[in-house]
Amino acid sequence: MGVSEGSAVSLLIHLPLPPQVSVNGKSSAVSLLQMTSYSGLCVVVRLQLLRGSQQDFPLSLKEVLRDPHVLKVGVGCYEDGKRLTRDYGLSLGSTVDLRYLALRQRKVVLNNGLSLKSLAADLLNVSLDKSLALRCSNWEADQLTPEQITYAARDAQVSIALFIHLLGLNSDTTPSPDSGSGYTQLANRCQGLVDTPFRERGGGEGEDGKRKSKKRQQPTLESPGDQQVPDPRRNNKRKPLGVGYAARKSPLYDNCFLYAPDGQPLCTCDKKKAQWYLDKGLGVVQSEEPFIVRLLFEPSGRPDSQQDYYLTAKENLCVVCGKNNSYIRKNIVPQEYKRHFPSEMKDHNSHDILLLCTSCHAASNVHDGFLKQQLADEYGAPQGCEEGVCLLEDSDRRRVRSAARALLTVGAGLPEARRDELQKVIRCFFNDTDVELTPETLQSAADLETRIFNESYVPHGLKVVKATAEQGLKGLMELERCWRQHFLSTMTPRYLPSLWSVNHNHNKLLRKYGEDLPIQLN
Repeated sequence: MGVSEGSAVSLLIHLPLPPQVSVNGKSSAVSLLQMTSYSGLCVVVRLQLLRGSQQDFPLSLKEVLRDPHVLKVGVGCYEDGKRLTRDYGLSLGSTVDLRYLALRQRKVVLNNGLSLKSLAADLLNVSLDKSLALRCSNWEADQLTPEQITYAARDAQVSIALFIHLLGLNSDTTPSPDSGSGYTQLANRCQGLVDTPFRERGGGEGEDGKRKSKKRQQPTLESPGDQQVPDPRRNNKRKPLGVGYAARKSPLYDNCFLYAPDGQPLCTCDKKKAQWYLDKGLGVVQSEEPFIVRLLFEPSGRPDSQQDYYLTAKENLCVVCGKNNSYIRKNIVPQEYKRHFPSEMKDHNSHDILLLCTSCHAASNVHDGFLKQQLADEYGAPQGCEEGVCLLEDSDRRRVRSAARALLTVGAGLPEARRDELQKVIRCFFNDTDVELTPETLQSAADLETRIFNESYVPHGLKVVKATAEQGLKGLMELERCWRQHFLSTMTPRYLPSLWSVNHNHNKLLRKYGEDLPIQLN
């Protein structure tokens, strides 16, 4: 499907079970995604069927979801986006919750609450079928019933109709989806509400519009004649996707250049490194813009050609979506593998460090988890089990420590039988049934380190690298290529630096070391 720049789509998702039901202690994954475009076209995507058949999600779908110039509107669409990222690694941005728009209207009378069903009834005079039997029907069935398809499509169509109604749009005033200014006009009408999780005064409500338990009142915005609206700028409890990452406060690329004494370009570098050569008297400034330092000594190596990745200037923006005001470095080949590579493959490894915005970074990490699990299965390198834990908790030492602490704190108040039992535990540990349990001895037992080194511990990354290294240099290059291709396939970056390649440096390594290079892992 295609959605033009400047348009809006409604976004809703369905779980295979009611949200309060979990499977094996985990909330169930999203089953269905419904979207309706500004023109009325409705698309229903069977997410779990696509994932189960090992098909990648259509590129057009991923581009629409993460396009910052396409507003996604609905009830709870911000939270829906977080579920899509959690379950499938789909990055979502530019969401607007219809409940904020409803509360902001001066003349809107809301009799039944803020659920989609209630808003449709109050504002559009439309009745939505929200029967439990239909809402909780089997959304993972091989074939959806006509009733299910109608239900899914109608929800999405009503959402976009509510958006148009709440903004007071009609055929004469609706911004053209094909005009470059369409998104700007819509975004201006939703100012302060884009990508903001909904916080309702006095608590939430169910699908039937009834109030749930009352919560602490949130800060509100007021204007004469308006209903009170929660102030989205002061809602800090729920952070947007990726906020937990520390975004860079300064650009990564300064795009300074180092030249050889004869003027041949060698590489790009940051301003700090270029200044180091100047401070040490090892170079002179050849140009201020761009900043070029010409070295005064013969470098140890030169580029094979002028078509080299390290000679290209790079932009400080997310290579996936193009966002340029909040980004973080992404290791395309995760460090848990790269750190074990031989030193010959770690030279010039900045090729595999790219900039992603915090949201795309979080989505990419979800995809990485799938590939890590595939590698764990393929090479017998489990994650998160006892074999993959460096330190283990020793239950015997923990029992001794607890006994000593109990005797030190409330020993005199313990029943005699219990006190004798605890003392026996400590004496058995010291292998001396007659040892005197002085305060010093008890304190020594109370300070015991209960974690012990796991002798069978082999890190997941090392185990995978060892297995691929058995095929020599080509095996390690294939692992590197696998991760690079994984990033391209799952994130479909649109702003990659020129000359970035899944086979970067591989031909050079083979020419320099040959296929029979003895592999020494770190």
